[in-house]
Amino acid sequence: MSMMITLAVLLLGMVLVVPFIKRLGLGSVLGYLLVGAIVGPQCLGLVQDSKGVKEASELGVIMLLFLIGLEIKPSRLWTMRKTVLGLGGSQIIVTGAAIGAALYYIAGFGSQEAIIVGLGLALSSTALVLPLLSDLELIKTPVGRTSFAVLLMQDVAVIPLLAVLPLLVDGPHDPPANVERVQVYIAIAMIIAVLTGGRFLVRMLLQAVDKARVSEIATATALLIVLGMASLASIAGVSTSLGAFLAGVILSDSEYKHELEADIAPFESLLLGMFFVSVGMSANLSLLSGEPGSILLAVFALVAIKAVVGTGLIRLTGRRWDSSIRAGIVLSQGAEFGFVLFGAAVKEGLFDDAMFSKLLLIIALSMVTTPPLMLLVEALLKRFSPKVVAREFDAMEDSGAPVLIIGFGRIGQIVGRILRVRRIAFTALETDISQLDFVRRFGIDVYYGDASRPDLLKAAGANSAKAALVCLEDEEQSIQVVETIRKHFPHLNVLASANTRQHAHRLMTFGVTNVVRSTLHSSLLITERLLEALQMSHAEAKRTVELFRVHDERALIEQAAFWDDAQKVLQNARQTAQELEELFENDAKSDLVSTRAAQ
Repeated sequence: MSMMITLAVLLLGMVLVVPFIKRLGLGSVLGYLLVGAIVGPQCLGLVQDSKGVKEASELGVIMLLFLIGLEIKPSRLWTMRKTVLGLGGSQIIVTGAAIGAALYYIAGFGSQEAIIVGLGLALSSTALVLPLLSDLELIKTPVGRTSFAVLLMQDVAVIPLLAVLPLLVDGPHDPPANVERVQVYIAIAMIIAVLTGGRFLVRMLLQAVDKARVSEIATATALLIVLGMASLASIAGVSTSLGAFLAGVILSDSEYKHELEADIAPFESLLLGMFFVSVGMSANLSLLSGEPGSILLAVFALVAIKAVVGTGLIRLTGRRWDSSIRAGIVLSQGAEFGFVLFGAAVKEGLFDDAMFSKLLLIIALSMVTTPPLMLLVEALLKRFSPKVVAREFDAMEDSGAPVLIIGFGRIGQIVGRILRVRRIAFTALETDISQLDFVRRFGIDVYYGDASRPDLLKAAGANSAKAALVCLEDEEQSIQVVETIRKHFPHLNVLASANTRQHAHRLMTFGVTNVVRSTLHSSLLITERLLEALQMSHAEAKRTVELFRVHDERALIEQAAFWDDAQKVLQNARQTAQELEELFENDAKSDLVSTRAAQ
């Protein structure tokens, strides 16, 4: 069958099956898997060359990782390092150990097989999870952020997993130690080169193409950047998806970011669908008909172990039970990188082709379970959660007000009253219905709307406004709103209130420089009055409080660079406290000298 006919058959299957499956609420990924199984050699046999389709469709995974990288600035990636390394690393080790122990003690695997299969099955599918979270509108929630951190660590972990494979094989397969060291050095040098020189060179290329004003060349350039970085990573022995991800990261704060997204997104969506079609085609369904009991039991055990271990580890990080369960379920399937790892294991002689076919089928079937399991979990969580009647967001018109106040609680109300006295128009948004109804009794126009949605911000006048004040009590909601404003309305001057120092630091990572902690000034004022009540002069009390404020604000800015490193924050806090104490002592000595001189 020619490639033209093959593509026509695959596209016809996708057009007929995927919309139907998605209407059932099972997600597009399951539809693509079914298309592959139906048209592939195991069922209708309309397409025989599953390997060729898979090689072409792997570009979809590469482009997905590039688009993910575009959404993550290097500073934000650095702040995520503890979640990525801590939670992500723990998930791989604990889940791999649990699966490996089950394989060794129950299934009778050898120790080497149990180790590599356990670690390989501990990985989850980035290509499945992220589109599924997007379909369920969970991508920007704690579930989405936690899942992404784990997936990022898993993608990076593929490199050392592939490197240790030869160490598990005795005899002639062992490569010389110096060869391994050279490969590691090359991989490290590649990552450094991409992060340092890549940013400069790629920007030069984009600027040159931009001056040409040829739209098709701009699209070709976007594809070249993705495929070029992926190819460079492959040459260096690094995962191609990691290379594409790094390319996205270095361009995440580029002025060409949104243009690159628009150019790549159509290719990514179609090719990612093709990838799952190829997975469905590759699954050896004859094994399922020959050994249905053992295969289905293995799939059930894999999903159960990963869901339980994942939920438990995420819960230990302080996430709520509902978020932990959702993230545990959405990460419960096998991964596309499992195919790569197990394929390498076959080449190294760790196990044979028959075992590889079984593992591939188990991974494919585990992917099929994720969409319906997520729907079941969502239904159960909604059933046992308190019933809340959803209220429609208010219809708004752009009044041309120069100020947006997002969150009309204690702070927002005070700001609003002052602005009204000065006759400065503002538009206020609030999501707390009880608060909203209370404020409206006083004749203040406040709209009910979720400011993390770009369409509502646009309706509220974000395009014409000059400044946005974000004073939400909920820290996660506050961060989401600021992130949305920065992405869609970069011209707005963003000011924000913070409940804690950590909240302030998180806001600073999005470039918000006007951050005011909600309790700081009231605490300073009452301290000043307390000092006066203790017979300290008004001038001295005011100066004492002001010295503290200046030093505390300076410490806040300094700690923004390492706010999620508790040890460094503690060290900096101690140093700042010592400096402040010395300053007060010197100030007291100066006062004493001045008093004696006056006498």
